[in-house]
Amino acid sequence: MPSALKKRRRPSRHEQLQTLKRFYWRHKRMPSFGELARLLHYRSKRAAQYVVEQWRAAGLVAQDATGRLVPGRGFMPLKVLGTVAAGWPSPAEEEMVDTISLDDWLIENKQSSFMLRVSGDSMIDAGIHPGDLVILDRGRPPQHGDVVVAEIDREWTIKYFERRGSRVLLRPANKKYSVLEPREELRLAGVVTAVVRKYHGNTKPVV
Repeated sequence: MPSALKKRRRPSRHEQLQTLKRFYWRHKRMPSFGELARLLHYRSKRAAQYVVEQWRAAGLVAQDATGRLVPGRGFMPLKVLGTVAAGWPSPAEEEMVDTISLDDWLIENKQSSFMLRVSGDSMIDAGIHPGDLVILDRGRPPQHGDVVVAEIDREWTIKYFERRGSRVLLRPANKKYSVLEPREELRLAGVVTAVVRKYHGNTKPVV
């Protein structure tokens, strides 16, 4: 049979999912249903919607309030191969223990959480470096000792949150910087619940 008349092999479900992931990493968003139909070589959106329903049932994708596709809990799971000692190394066989989604591991309240990139070194002794991403929960009430992102007298900063009686202080984790106390106003953007650092690739801080 001439090659021009050969029937195109339909991609497997695994191949379709890999196509979706490649689109997501390239464009930093999920495709529309029309784009997904073209990606999967379907003639109609209805066929793409059928695949999406299967992915939704498996927890791979979800939809937001507007109906747009968003990554689900199982969209980018990573293998957990065991534990590693922080002292002396010891040989161990690679053992598949579990898989984990970083969203599930790092974010407790997804509806009230968001990320910011850090610039500056005022929290470096707390392990928060320039270029790190911090995950904030805007719905979590700040407790004494929490790391928070706050606007103090119209300047945004990331610091330790401290209560001293009726006073609220913002303490840095770097001796080069002074403790801050609001003179006019203090607004909290959220409590830092996780820090993400990338050791390879583009890690330039966005100011």
